[in-house]
Amino acid sequence: MRKIGLMILALFLIVMIIPFFIISSCEAINQRDDEPDVIEEKDQVYVTVLNTEDNTTMELTTDEYIKGVVAAEMPVNFELEALKAQAVAARTYTLNRLEEFGGKPDDVHPQYELCTDYRHCQAWISKDDRLVAWSKNTELSALNSIELWSKIEEAVDSTKGESLIYNGELIDPLFHSSSGGVTENSEDYFSASLPYLRSVSSEYETNSPYISTNFDISEDDFEKTLKNKYPDIVLKKNKMIDNLEIISRTKSGRVDEIRVGNKTLTGREIRELLNLRSNNFTIKQDGNKLVFTVNGNGHGVGLSQYGANGMAEAGFDYVEILKHYYTGVELKKVY
Repeated sequence: MRKIGLMILALFLIVMIIPFFIISSCEAINQRDDEPDVIEEKDQVYVTVLNTEDNTTMELTTDEYIKGVVAAEMPVNFELEALKAQAVAARTYTLNRLEEFGGKPDDVHPQYELCTDYRHCQAWISKDDRLVAWSKNTELSALNSIELWSKIEEAVDSTKGESLIYNGELIDPLFHSSSGGVTENSEDYFSASLPYLRSVSSEYETNSPYISTNFDISEDDFEKTLKNKYPDIVLKKNKMIDNLEIISRTKSGRVDEIRVGNKTLTGREIRELLNLRSNNFTIKQDGNKLVFTVNGNGHGVGLSQYGANGMAEAGFDYVEILKHYYTGVELKKVY
């Protein structure tokens, strides 16, 4: 009887203990299998960038690249919520140009996804170069450059993976320095009408240095500049101002069309010809020169950086800022 009892006890222990070890081993194996997935989740999407300063190729993680973009595109002494908004816009712009997110190779640099030329892609600066530049900036030199860079890192890391989506797709998140009070509809400066790039008020730009600036040019230089670009243009011999007439303005108040002698040009064409800060301008004659009074800085479409900073100072967070400047968008964590 005692033997039978011992056998039953041994059998019971075998039945109970062996499955325990099997399960424990499986869990350990599963844990090891899962570990790479956790690392994969952390990062990362990589980008291939042409550094136009030295014509070299950079292979960076998306967030490494975006930190350099935010540091180059927005003043570090802006509010953190404004820097976060810039980080999300920069990330969306970046992902929108990657093939794995539906982007297409660019004709200007087909072998690269992005470049560091702000006139074509987004401005970018390395951490080392930015720290040196800050140390030479009289407004920032007294501050700790490492702490300033930490602010850039916080703006990017705290919004990790967040991007702007409209109807399930990444948007083209255009941004500019200062709108002058009202942003522009996309089709009024560029060709495409995009539902999320609508004209909106930008009332928190009072601290922008570009609310109103003047550009002076002599009559002779103005005529030479015009004739270099448009050899067949005809100008009268009397006051230059008499050759100019603003025909129409866009919804935001920017110059749409302007008569110049015997030609009708767009406000954008005049802006680019004279290198004006924006195409929101008035013109007057002052002796033998023309004075352009210009409102804002940039094309005026999408996010206003000074407007974003003003909103942040007024207590708005980065999500509210982004949803104000990009109509009907949602924020989604893409990675």
